[in-house]
Amino acid sequence: MTANPAASRPGARTELAEFLRTRRARLSPAQAGLASGGQRRTPGLRRQEVAQLAGISIDYYIRLEQARGPQPSRQVLTSLARALMLTADEREYLFKITGQTPPATASPSRDLSPAISYLLASLIDVPAYVVDAKYDILAWNPVAVHFIGDLSTFAEGERNMLRWMFAQDDNDSHWAEPDAVAFARSLVADLRASRASYPGDHGIGNLVTELLATSGTFTAMWREHDVEVRRRVMKRFVHPLVGPLEFECQVLHIPECGQRLIVYCAAPGSSTQHAFRELAGALSPA
Repeated sequence: MTANPAASRPGARTELAEFLRTRRARLSPAQAGLASGGQRRTPGLRRQEVAQLAGISIDYYIRLEQARGPQPSRQVLTSLARALMLTADEREYLFKITGQTPPATASPSRDLSPAISYLLASLIDVPAYVVDAKYDILAWNPVAVHFIGDLSTFAEGERNMLRWMFAQDDNDSHWAEPDAVAFARSLVADLRASRASYPGDHGIGNLVTELLATSGTFTAMWREHDVEVRRRVMKRFVHPLVGPLEFECQVLHIPECGQRLIVYCAAPGSSTQHAFRELAGALSPA
């Protein structure tokens, strides 16, 4: 096997060690979703915290920071990049200084494909909308306005579902409702999955940092480290215009761009299906 020139050149281990130390020092426990743990002598995360987040042994991580560890594998580098919340450029640098070919950098997209736009428009009496990887609502059909509001009156940066949800006070009665808490947990777990898929995305990272600073409820859920790509869930609530509704909230993933098409699916012939049609009819011109 041919020796890797970057990995074998003088100073490569020292360069890696210094890079890991500086990235660890700049990352606060709150940003990483960890409890502060009381008074700290130095800023940033502790070594054992980085090792825990990366899923490696503390002894192995210490040796890396002391420039005496073995050549880290691609799996270890990927875990470290995620744990230290590296940007795309920093992750590429991490791989290069260890002699590895950087993985392809994936980025979430806000651009709606024509096919998804056509599909959204064709769902006349089925509420549906599209969100990106951090739950900004990108597009919606007319009947969805009865559920998410008329978002055309909001600036693009103000259409975030997570920001709306966790703007509610931590002591609000909303958080005593099991369905509301379960729904919030599913979104937080999905956001963590998105951050792992797009570790260098500033939008996702900035949203996590913002919510950790403003919402105790979000912080508690984030610290549980649940990771689950969001799937279908049953929803029940009383709509002010048509009364009680029960439907399946189906989440259809669009993997090439990180978007989700969220569709409210009512059982055929159900009162909820009739209610959806009534709401859609109210939007039709007389």
